Amino acid sequence: MPETLPSPLTVIREDERPVVDFVGGATYRTLIGDDNGAGIPIRTGIQTSEPGYATREHSHPYVEVLTVLEGKGEAWLDGEVGTVAMEPGVTISIPAGRVHGFRVLGTEQLVTYGIHTFGKRIVKYKDAPAG
Repeated sequence: MPETLPSPLTVIREDERPVVDFVGGATYRTLIGDDNGAGIPIRTGIQTSEPGYATREHSHPYVEVLTVLEGKGEAWLDGEVGTVAMEPGVTISIPAGRVHGFRVLGTEQLVTYGIHTFGKRIVKYKDAPAG
């Protein structure tokens, strides 16, 4: 038996976490974040994007991983030809520093589970917001 006990489990209940509105028709529910993730070196959340929604092109100075839970969409890396289909069962890993985006396809919500491989969310947008 170890001499020191390991840290206890951190338990997060999705329905107890606040939902934040994103401009353009999406919501984000941080699961592990700034307020409850002290000492946890990742940030996670669930984004629900309405039909017609598209992210602003942006980058992070760390890897971002997205897993599609529901719906359909497409993702891309700035400067590369083509897109990647996003549908349930697909996980994409976006390299650190790469400008990227995704959009919803079809008439259903796109729900993604995201992991930022850093404890704080850092976003650098490619362009200024419209309007």
